[in-house]
Amino acid sequence: GGSLCPKCYDDQPLTPRRFPESVYGQGAEPDARFSLANERTFLAWIRTALALIAAGVALEAFALPIEPTFRLTVSLILIGLGVFAPAQAWIGWMSTERAIRLESSLPAPLLAGPIGVGVAVAGLLLIVGLLLP
Repeated sequence: GGSLCPKCYDDQPLTPRRFPESVYGQGAEPDARFSLANERTFLAWIRTALALIAAGVALEAFALPIEPTFRLTVSLILIGLGVFAPAQAWIGWMSTERAIRLESSLPAPLLAGPIGVGVAVAGLLLIVGLLLP
């Protein structure tokens, strides 16, 4: 005989598999507003990554009056930071979503500090490159 519940296995409702299991397999389903806010933060990090990469490319693409070695160095720093920002997005999203599901304290952003320092260093190098003849 067939099951009385067509979307069930042994009359137990099937739960859809969600990725990553390491996040969704823990705790309870939170208020959707918190998960959506966490997703917006993830997307903000992705936009930041795109902006950093675009700034690095633009710095080298346009003939700006910046000492060439400094211009290349700043460009590579910005592009490198843009490559690491999606890692912050993913790690931050996963750890925050897990904390929300487990009703525990929210984690600090893992790579935000180094990315911020990198942007500050790039800015300082850019200023020096602009001031050199």
